[in-house]
Amino acid sequence: MMKREVPDILNTMSLKMPAVALRGIVILPGMLAHFDVSREKSIKAVEYCMTNTQKIFLVAQRDVEQEEPTIEDLYEVGVVAEVKQIIKLQNNVARILVEGQERARLCSFPDTKEYLLAEVVCLENEPEKELSQEVEQAMLRSIRETYRSYQMVNPQAGKELLRQIGEISDLGKLMDQIANNLPIYYREKQSILEAASLTERYEVLVALLLKEVEIAAIKNELQTKVKERVDRNQKEYILREQMKQIREELGEDNTESDVDTYLKDLQKLDADEEIKERIKKEIDRFRNINTNSSESTVARGYIETLLELPWNKASVDNRDIQNAEHILNADHYGLEKVKERILEFLAVRNLTSRGDSPIICLVGPPGTGKTSIARSVAKALDKKYVRISLGGVRDEAEIRGHRRTYVGAMPGRIVNGIKSAGVKNPLMLLDEIDKMSRDYKGDTASALLEVLDSEQNVKFRDHYVELPLDLSEVLFIATANSAQDIPTPLRDRMELIEVSSYTENEKLHIAKEHLFLKQTERNGLKSNQLFISDGAMQKIISGYTKEAGVRGLERRLGEIARKAARDIYEGKKTCVKVTGQNLSKYLGKEKYSFDKKNDTDEIGIVRGLAWTSVGGDTLEIEVNIMPGKGELQLTGQLGDVMKESARAGISYIRSISEEYEIPRKFFKEHDIHIHIPAGAVPKDGPSAGITMATAMLSAITKIPVHADVAMTGEITLRGRVLPIGGLKEKLLAAKNAGIETVCVPKRNEKDVDEISEEIKKGLNLVYVEHLRQVLDVAFVK
Repeated sequence: MMKREVPDILNTMSLKMPAVALRGIVILPGMLAHFDVSREKSIKAVEYCMTNTQKIFLVAQRDVEQEEPTIEDLYEVGVVAEVKQIIKLQNNVARILVEGQERARLCSFPDTKEYLLAEVVCLENEPEKELSQEVEQAMLRSIRETYRSYQMVNPQAGKELLRQIGEISDLGKLMDQIANNLPIYYREKQSILEAASLTERYEVLVALLLKEVEIAAIKNELQTKVKERVDRNQKEYILREQMKQIREELGEDNTESDVDTYLKDLQKLDADEEIKERIKKEIDRFRNINTNSSESTVARGYIETLLELPWNKASVDNRDIQNAEHILNADHYGLEKVKERILEFLAVRNLTSRGDSPIICLVGPPGTGKTSIARSVAKALDKKYVRISLGGVRDEAEIRGHRRTYVGAMPGRIVNGIKSAGVKNPLMLLDEIDKMSRDYKGDTASALLEVLDSEQNVKFRDHYVELPLDLSEVLFIATANSAQDIPTPLRDRMELIEVSSYTENEKLHIAKEHLFLKQTERNGLKSNQLFISDGAMQKIISGYTKEAGVRGLERRLGEIARKAARDIYEGKKTCVKVTGQNLSKYLGKEKYSFDKKNDTDEIGIVRGLAWTSVGGDTLEIEVNIMPGKGELQLTGQLGDVMKESARAGISYIRSISEEYEIPRKFFKEHDIHIHIPAGAVPKDGPSAGITMATAMLSAITKIPVHADVAMTGEITLRGRVLPIGGLKEKLLAAKNAGIETVCVPKRNEKDVDEISEEIKKGLNLVYVEHLRQVLDVAFVK
């Protein structure tokens, strides 16, 4: 039996009860706590007490690592507790809920086989010197004041406990209540537990409280120092301001801060008061930001953008309408509709002193001068010129800008264009507006709706700038190759002006008056060192280029100029003359040729007219009749619309077969094959309807068709002829092929009136409303 010596007076008052050795925890009287036990002896001790008085002795180990503690490994004083609850957990672990009741001194372990049976003496029964009422009240007040000091430096202690302490009048209970709620190490709690007398317990508890107050004060001091380090950037800002003041006192104030520069620029800025107030707020905010932080860079960029924008700054436009007309005519040949619309705008503005800037969209094939005419318009009106390429743009932020919350945010292309122009009324070219696309980031075309709406763009808001910007005075000119590729809401906001293909005569004028001079100058040639005859020019246009515009023509002229420059530099020649006879020496053999009209009238062959992206062309439609089962064959890479036109044509021919004495069995016993040469080129559209119908009827009836007749028009089931598009290019192709008579839909007569006489000269235009009229002109009688 393990035994510890105790006073003789206590041996008569000893109690025996099961005991549990605690590791790293001390239970005080009045304390409700739970802990886990896993040692076999501890679990059996708890189970025994639950079947008897539910009383158990809890004592802390001196060394928490000791697995089988002896009496020497335990503290002398523990606590008698009542077991309130036991919960069995996994892995032979039990969770015990106990309430400490009274201090007790461990005397011995009479039995340690199954569990620790402890012999203890309750310390409340030990004799103690009685305290006077004055001393006890002084201790109560002292402890309360000390705990109040502790609570002030440890707010997490809670005010509720402070209130409860104020209501407890028993000194022992007060000290136990405070000790139970102190977040202290178990050894320090053990020292409180071992203080049996009130005086000793008071001294230990007050010492601990004062120690905790001192620790909390040191902790707060350390936190203050850490905070001072965090606020070092702010401190540096104050020091810089002091250094600036010192420099000014010493007369070394030759360097201005960014804030002073921004404020000076703000005073000079021509903008509304609302704009200036917003910029002033941003400058004040920038003043308080550390210059080394990333936020400072963002604020700096935003302020500089706002200060560089021309809020109310506008250029003075040239109002001389004769000067504008002269510049437009000097820079470009043709493009009459564009020039006329610009001069109308200038005239209206001169009359009203303020006219709404038009929003024009130039639609036409590549190389027809859409982009360059915008630069000439800016020159004619003395406007700043800004070009924004929209080809391939698919992010809405490209137009509206990025929000400043994103890293690397910047304004959109519209605001950047205004900023680079330096005035609020430039000419802004939106190039390739039909080449925009969309993705998950947004629809670019939808973002342009506000920009190109004269009712809304008075207060255009860029996501980056976040302030209303007036775009109503900007002259917008957009360019596109196809109006069908522009979304309908966006197309509705613009005034479409068609820029059609150039005729050969127009190309000749452009080459002589513009392109030739441009290429000679670019290649370092003088005006008397290179000559190209009109015949050579004509041959270049017809034999070496096939386009609606003049880009290819300019490249051919550049090729000639480079070879001439080499000959002159090497001393072979002093002057180069290019004629139709020696043109192949510079450009090689001719690359293109027009399909001329047939020499003889043939059966089942009819000349049609087509529109392509590089101008007009002629199509020779061939029809063969052969014995078969009444099938209709279509070859030549024809589209669905073209195939349907052929079926509509054969249906009409069958309906009028009796008029041409075609046997009823003919369509059941013969196959009809329609072929359009250049089989590698896809073809589609309804405009070849009357051409295919005429060719089929010619092949069926064996009636020849005039070789000098061409035609275009859509056919219906009843033989009516409907209007078509691209008439200018088609007539130009017919003229180049040597066609003399062209059948045109009657409803296209208004379009023919707008075509220049140069194209119509030498062509006999026959307006038709029905296929019968076409047959009267085309068939050889």
